[in-house]
Amino acid sequence: MLKITADIAIAEQELKFDFMRASGPGGQNVNKVATAVQLRFDARNCAALSEKVRARLRRLAGRRMTANGILVIRSQRFRSQERNRQDALDRLVNLIRRAARPPKTRIRTRPGRAAKERLLAAKRHRSRIKKTRRAVSAADDF
Repeated sequence: MLKITADIAIAEQELKFDFMRASGPGGQNVNKVATAVQLRFDARNCAALSEKVRARLRRLAGRRMTANGILVIRSQRFRSQERNRQDALDRLVNLIRRAARPPKTRIRTRPGRAAKERLLAAKRHRSRIKKTRRAVSAADDF
């Protein structure tokens, strides 16, 4: 059981790991050892996630989530398979924790008096600039 938060725990059976050869440095092992890890997690059918958490997870995951609701995390930062596996798990836990935290509600505030005055002063200044650009007509001379 993978403990995410106090309310959310995911069974190990819901996680699927695929191992493949990693690109990049690896020395003599690079062409013969499958060190890169691809973690697949079916977020749509996970009973531990509520609908709100699922929706936030979809937004946070972006392109990492397929149309079927499967979250795919790939890790190849390290040269060992076990460290890449742990890295993928850590990234999954971090992503779900961020999705589990509800967003802060915005508290509406009004602009202060000084802010209103600055806005009006900027408008007056802009107005003067535009007035100086106007063409001078014969009626303005008198």
